[in-house]
Amino acid sequence: MNHFLRATALGAALFSASAALAEAEKYTLDASHSQIVFSYDHLGFSTTWGMFSGFEGEIMFDQANPAASSVSVSMPVKSMLTGWEGRFQHFMSKDFFDASDDEMVSFASTGIEVTGETTAKITGDLTLNGVTKPVVLDAVLNKTGDHPMANKPWAGFSATTSVLRSDFGLGMFAPYVSDEVAIQISIEAMKAE
Repeated sequence: MNHFLRATALGAALFSASAALAEAEKYTLDASHSQIVFSYDHLGFSTTWGMFSGFEGEIMFDQANPAASSVSVSMPVKSMLTGWEGRFQHFMSKDFFDASDDEMVSFASTGIEVTGETTAKITGDLTLNGVTKPVVLDAVLNKTGDHPMANKPWAGFSATTSVLRSDFGLGMFAPYVSDEVAIQISIEAMKAE
């Protein structure tokens, strides 16, 4: 085999090996350390908070090419935590969600724009109250590495965004109770086996 053919074969082998290493790997959310917190202004008197926790999801994480990654999560609307049963019941009433037991909130990414070494804008479809709208998450990769107790690869991410609840048919009492809802996300994910 001449030098050119040997070099071409070696180049093809290295390209195949690096392509295989660069493929996205599946990570599943650690439900015990993943939360979505939302807040809104209540009549100018206070900021009211709520949370979703214990939800499921997966990340196809390509560390070599983060733009090729993807994320999807879903949770029952009725898993919402409000800190007060009366508020929860009002949110589940016909004034807002009129939620059935199997109604879900979901997010599925449609694109990722890397904006820095550890930052990205994740565009995706948010489905809430039976309405699907695009949203953009300002995301940060907090850390990757082996989890010291689980002894497996782990990743942590945070993100923020805001939505208008009226876009999802949930605009009761706006603008007195703010239409804009701020969302903060913090998740951990483990490499799937």
